[in-house]
Amino acid sequence: MNHVPRKRFGQNFLRDSTVIARIVQAVAPTATDHLVEIGPGEGVLTRELLPLCHRLDAVELDRDLVKQLTHRFQGEPRFHLHAADALSFDFRALSEGMPLRLVGNLPYNISTPLLFGLFGQLEPVEDLHFMLQKEVVERLCARPGSKDYGRLTVMTACYCEAEHLFDVEPESFHPPPRVTSSIIRLRPHATPPVNVSHAALSRIVMAAFSQRRKTLRNALKDHLDAAGFEQAGIDPGRRAETLSLSDYASLTVIAEQGRQPQGG
Repeated sequence: MNHVPRKRFGQNFLRDSTVIARIVQAVAPTATDHLVEIGPGEGVLTRELLPLCHRLDAVELDRDLVKQLTHRFQGEPRFHLHAADALSFDFRALSEGMPLRLVGNLPYNISTPLLFGLFGQLEPVEDLHFMLQKEVVERLCARPGSKDYGRLTVMTACYCEAEHLFDVEPESFHPPPRVTSSIIRLRPHATPPVNVSHAALSRIVMAAFSQRRKTLRNALKDHLDAAGFEQAGIDPGRRAETLSLSDYASLTVIAEQGRQPQGG
């Protein structure tokens, strides 16, 4: 394709056949799989995945690429192209009772809001294989106590198990991005790991990490008092990056109890 990459779409097109083969191997599609590719771009990954699956839906925003992809895959009954913005797209509508497997080289400038949008649509999703900026993947897969551990880590853990598969160097793309990329596998939890409102949890996690260098006592002073920390069994002198998902769930339950209007 003779498409000029557009900065406003965050376009960096994968050109390395070895990397493409490794992604296909990681996804390991079968003849019964329903794949959904976000941002197919020039269709280099699409071309390799399509013969291996039952159906492939692709979501592409760039109208010029839509035209080229339509031409490239015309006559292929397994290929279905949607000219749409992935940030507002209803992926659940594609399911038709079949599990979905999501893949894609996500534009780095929208990767975080796109992930959070997808987390609200995971009911039919079996797994997700994405290329993201390495720094984002490290945050998604971080462990408590590490410098990369943060709000994105905790909230992702509510929905999925994250696995860093391998890195992709800038020279594998045209044009080369200024950062190293990574492939991540996300598997939605069959059973929620914590029984708490995700909206309420998000409020506590956001408050805790908004003042990362402060202790929880100070960062969460508008949500919990000393008795609340004691009830949760968590030292208020700790910092946000030291708490696990279950710790945050415990604090959230107690904070929400304190928000309830008192009877009588």
